[in-house]
Amino acid sequence: MTDGGERLVRRLPRDRGRLGAALVATTALLLAACSEGPPETAAPGTTGTARPDDTGTSGTGAPPATEAPGAGEDVGPAPEGLEDYYGQELSWSECDGGECAELTVPLDYADPDGDTIQIALLRVPAQGDRVGSLVINPGGPGASGVEYAQNADLVFGDPVRESFDIVGFDPRGVGRSAPIRCVDDAEMDEFLGADPTPDDPEEEKQVEEIGRRFAEACAERAGRLLGHVSTIEVARDMDVLRAALGEAQLDYHGSSYGTQLGATYAELFPERVGRMVLDGAVDPTLTGIEPALGQAEGFQRATESYVEDCVSGGGCPLGEDAETALARIPAFLKELDAEPIPVENDVVGELTEGWGFYGIIVAMYDEAGWPILTQAFRQAFDGDGSLLMLLANLYAQRDSDGTYQSNSQQAFYAVGCLEAGEEPDEDEEEVRRTFLEASPTWGQHLLTMDHGVCEHWPVEAAETLDEFDAEGAGPILVIGTTRDPATPYEWAEGLAEVLDSGVLLTYDGDGHTAYGRSNDCIDDAVHRYLLEGVVPEPGTTC
Repeated sequence: MTDGGERLVRRLPRDRGRLGAALVATTALLLAACSEGPPETAAPGTTGTARPDDTGTSGTGAPPATEAPGAGEDVGPAPEGLEDYYGQELSWSECDGGECAELTVPLDYADPDGDTIQIALLRVPAQGDRVGSLVINPGGPGASGVEYAQNADLVFGDPVRESFDIVGFDPRGVGRSAPIRCVDDAEMDEFLGADPTPDDPEEEKQVEEIGRRFAEACAERAGRLLGHVSTIEVARDMDVLRAALGEAQLDYHGSSYGTQLGATYAELFPERVGRMVLDGAVDPTLTGIEPALGQAEGFQRATESYVEDCVSGGGCPLGEDAETALARIPAFLKELDAEPIPVENDVVGELTEGWGFYGIIVAMYDEAGWPILTQAFRQAFDGDGSLLMLLANLYAQRDSDGTYQSNSQQAFYAVGCLEAGEEPDEDEEEVRRTFLEASPTWGQHLLTMDHGVCEHWPVEAAETLDEFDAEGAGPILVIGTTRDPATPYEWAEGLAEVLDSGVLLTYDGDGHTAYGRSNDCIDDAVHRYLLEGVVPEPGTTC
């Protein structure tokens, strides 16, 4: 127990995938809300239902053996016992945003003759002369690749859309692929709105109880699937998908946590790596408190950049100078902790410290959200938390009636806690000082906001990786943004260094990830690599 009463728990790095695109798409809507009152929001990237949810495992044994599509393509030998999975034929049908299909994979790769699950796919065909399939993942863990692919025209440039079928998939346990749902929407509201910085033992006990109930609900409702949603298993699913698409190698674009999926795939199947873009990179070699500490530093840098922008424009509601404005943010959250403020047109009724945290932090993912956040602060200081709640809803993929558009929040913990490992034996007070030094604004929140969920997690990953050098793979393009909050630039440097064939491309700018939201220099480099196989010169900065 620290002097403040908070209990340090296993800290999961927060990675919400491509939220930046959602912020850009909803800027006009939210700015209108400033003057007209808060409308209901749509989930990022949600344009409809591609196919009915598959809520669990189905059947036993592998699918019937059929000829793989792309007959004549050398998709390579299948691992022993998985021949029928690798040889399956995908049955595509028209759906909202493209063509949909399901991929059958084993629940447990150690028992390929046992239960199976269905992985939801969405393909957006190439608009011109097709050269192959580009498999994509937006991050999370917990973000939907199906919804990401539905927005292919917004996410990917014309050269990519002309040449590649864009293929998105919902990883196991996510979205439409046997989704893990531990709690109902009201319970999820309680979890996210709970006090992230308990001040005394009684508050700490209340918050920990919320985390314990969440973990126990997952154990009860998810069954065997809870132990089989690891990054390694998703990477194995990706290789089955590659073969089912008829591709000899996997061309892949992963953002955020999707870069960890890509690095894991490259380590498991280096000879099957085609052209791989890892944007907003995660360094998978980090252990202990390193990932969360890195994010504390990243969000601090991003917040300082936002505050400088706010102050430079004049009339910043946080203060007249950067130092004053920066200090006002944690002070405001402390005020919310003591007395939440009213929220209109949302079932929660009030903006708590927990909801306020999410509403502020989401705007750090893309500078397009900064003007909206500034207006939300101005409104909140007048006693109305409605616009900050709208931003929090964007983060949570939640509607104002309390309906969650996806299971992304729950899948985040299902994957993160499965792979979190044991908390290192470190002095709690020293860890606390380290986090507060790294981020005076966010250090305290990133220490304790997960409510101890992982301490109660009932299962661990059956398989782990110790190395990620991907020896034998072709060149892999790693992109880092210098003021990325969620995946700090140092992580991109680390991943590019650990990969034998990693090539680092730097975007000197703000926000989370770079491709499609930064500048032509980044986009042109990605297009040339994907289409021509040419990587940028070492040390290239855009």
